[in-house]
Amino acid sequence: MMRRRTALLSGVGVASAWVVGWGLLPPRSRVGDAQAWPNTGEAIALNGWIKITAQGQVKLAMPRCEMGQGIHTALSMLVAEELEVPVHGIECVSAGLDTIYGNLGVLLAPLPRAASAASEAETADAPKHVSWQHWLVHKGAREWGLQLTTGSSSMMDAWEDLRLAAATARAQLLRAASLRWHQAVDELVVNQGVITHPVGAQAHYGELAATAALTRPGEVRLKPAAQWRVIGRPRAPSRASTAPRWPPQFGMDLRLPGMLYASVRHAPSFGASLGEVAWDAVLRAPGVERVVRLGTHAGATAAVAVVARSTWHALRAARGLQAAWRPAAEGTVNSDHIVARLQAQALQSAQLAGVPWRDPGPNHHMALYTLPYAAHLPLEPTQATAKLQDGRLTVWAPTQSPTTARTLAALVAGVREDDVVLNVMPAGGSFGRRMEIEVIGQAVRVALETQGRPVQLMWPREEDLAHDFYRPAGAAVLQATLDEGGWPVDWHLYSAGDAVTPRWLSRHFPAMAMRRELPDGHWGEGPPRLPYGIPHTIQHHATHSGVPVGHWRGGAHTGFAFASESFMDELAHRGEHDPLAYRLRLLRQQPETQAVLNLLAEKAQWARALPAGVARGLALHACAHSVVAMVAEVRAQQGQVQVLRVVCVADVGTVVHPGGVAQQLEGGIMYGLNAALWGQVDVRDSQARLTAGHEPWLTVGQSPRIETHCVHSPRAPGGVGGIATPVIAPAVANAWFRLTGERLRRLPLRTLGQGQKIS
Repeated sequence: MMRRRTALLSGVGVASAWVVGWGLLPPRSRVGDAQAWPNTGEAIALNGWIKITAQGQVKLAMPRCEMGQGIHTALSMLVAEELEVPVHGIECVSAGLDTIYGNLGVLLAPLPRAASAASEAETADAPKHVSWQHWLVHKGAREWGLQLTTGSSSMMDAWEDLRLAAATARAQLLRAASLRWHQAVDELVVNQGVITHPVGAQAHYGELAATAALTRPGEVRLKPAAQWRVIGRPRAPSRASTAPRWPPQFGMDLRLPGMLYASVRHAPSFGASLGEVAWDAVLRAPGVERVVRLGTHAGATAAVAVVARSTWHALRAARGLQAAWRPAAEGTVNSDHIVARLQAQALQSAQLAGVPWRDPGPNHHMALYTLPYAAHLPLEPTQATAKLQDGRLTVWAPTQSPTTARTLAALVAGVREDDVVLNVMPAGGSFGRRMEIEVIGQAVRVALETQGRPVQLMWPREEDLAHDFYRPAGAAVLQATLDEGGWPVDWHLYSAGDAVTPRWLSRHFPAMAMRRELPDGHWGEGPPRLPYGIPHTIQHHATHSGVPVGHWRGGAHTGFAFASESFMDELAHRGEHDPLAYRLRLLRQQPETQAVLNLLAEKAQWARALPAGVARGLALHACAHSVVAMVAEVRAQQGQVQVLRVVCVADVGTVVHPGGVAQQLEGGIMYGLNAALWGQVDVRDSQARLTAGHEPWLTVGQSPRIETHCVHSPRAPGGVGGIATPVIAPAVANAWFRLTGERLRRLPLRTLGQGQKIS
């Protein structure tokens, strides 16, 4: 069967009349119908998202990957609210191929927020006033149906559509009860999945599902916020059907009858190819079954997989493998040279714009900021399991991109995409790493050699580090003109760095390989809207360094927030203003953002004097339709920065899952703090390695005390997962300046003593 996204891509240029007609039609409903999720003997589909079992249990089609961010629980809460069922009774099931499961939110996130029926008792199909950009994204992305879990977008994407799907199902069930009992719908009451009538009639959803599936819902209304009983309340995690036990198992925990295990050994440098391999020596190793050459699908480095009867046997044999590797023909790359070139390009862009770099004058302030490459380092290693039997391919993998993962699996196996069953497993962390799918192609390639037995392929930690898709390095020059009071009258950023999205698209859609860089370069995708009321320009020079780059928690915002908020602190210091008061005045046209800072000042006790040897710093950033502000308190310990306390306040719109939001803010702070202190990958001769003395994670004793707070907001939810990560680095750097007078303009911040002393 040709999917809609295939038809769209293949028909470009030959169906102009059809495209024009299509463009005049409204976006199709994402609720879908039962055909999007075919019935099985155990459950009946009411629409493309919701099934009801005979016992009344609710099954929810889940196209998003659970990576510890709590999205399965949060989305289940949306359904529970409108369907009037307990959250713990909802089971999340991997979604299928239908385009209704595509993520529109990730494409809508960079656009201004559209009007929304978020908390009003409007009819669910009421027209909304949206810009032509929103209309176009809804149309194109809805037809393409690309399933992604990225960009802190899952809740933004599901907020209206998933509630509508649940409300529609509830309306169908109520109408089915009305027809059975010959009673008016308005007289029926729903509670915990049971419909009752005052005269005594009663039935649970499972008893009504078959009739409801044949019933039109009539008018569907979403519940007003005043009637919410689930949204905004603490909840326990929801269940995932991919796990046979609770708590849910991760992909690496999966065990299947007859399973084999594989470990991988990649070429040591980027772009190298495989030469001679000492096959006989490897095959004689204990427990080894076979050795398989792996392809370079989806950006993978040339590699060899060793298949054995246990993970331990496969790991030992792969580490001892003797192979000849041919270096890339285009030569080697080194991160020091790349960073120097990025700095030169950022400076050149500033000079071409007429910025007086060497002698800016008394009313100008300038600074150069630098960001290194960084690895993801999720706790669970990169892995996938595959089984090919009787022309049917089954894959178990924690992936953020199931659409492209399924397509790659079918390509490598030589089967139709309809013959691929992809089970999206819970992931032990990701931070953007599982947006890549090369390990799935590798696992499928090995499964071709195992005669129907399932094989689990897992990367050792050293392979995961050396063959990551890294957060890009970058450099940015910032310049501002100040009036006599020290207030900025203009603000400019000139940056350089690799663009992530073109690289990702080229790996996942080779036919769409970017011949030109898109305007979402690593720094450029982060700052479409500076929150402060300052006339500003942002210019980004997109580069292609040769180092594999990919999505990383917080993305481009990590570089932009570090540069812009450190620079804002410099401007406040130069004008002899309090950093908080300085920002509040520049935000006088942004009362919602001011509310975040005001609550932060209260919770962090900004005006309170600190003990000797302790200082605090402030940073603010807006992304994914959310705003985060942070205060970090630091002291010097043996010449190094020690973070004692972090207070975080966020405006994320409507808070659906309070515990999940708090955990994501805390986790984002810790992830960003580790990266801010130590996160640096050096590349020497096209080989990646952590810098000497790298300590990936703070210990419990080294971790700061973290407090998180959310301002009350009636607007639709914004993103949460990656919004805190970018803010901690500038908050710590600004605190260090107040403590020592040293400006740190280069990450990681452990390069103390290499900053600039400012009196």
